[in-house]
Amino acid sequence: MLQISGTEEGISSVCFVDDPKPRVVQVHQCLQSCVAQLGEYFGGKRREFSIPLLLTGTSFEKQVWQALRAIPYGQTKSYGDIARAIGHEKAARAVGNANRRNRLAVIIPCHRVIGSDGSLTGYASGIWRKEWLLKHERAL
Repeated sequence: MLQISGTEEGISSVCFVDDPKPRVVQVHQCLQSCVAQLGEYFGGKRREFSIPLLLTGTSFEKQVWQALRAIPYGQTKSYGDIARAIGHEKAARAVGNANRRNRLAVIIPCHRVIGSDGSLTGYASGIWRKEWLLKHERAL
């Protein structure tokens, strides 16, 4: 299950949760669009998201997250690839930390980042979810 948070201005969080009790506090148009687009993604009909995002993070983290959004559906990049893409070639570990702080699971596709040896590493929501998402996108 996904927990989605946001305002009328944009989405601030999409997180996997294990709590099976759905809670709806207030549904704005932006949240409705997010739910619809995620439904299309999981239904195999959407590869990119076009909803406003409310990003909170450092300048470096935002650079990483922008680079993650540039990874095409069905493809993967290594932490080192992302570090090089943003001009910090020795910052692969810092890229991993930025991924860990990503609060927009699936929409900012940190699941598409893998180890330099091709291994599935470092997914805050569980490696099994990362594997499932990559198989869904046919990247594995």
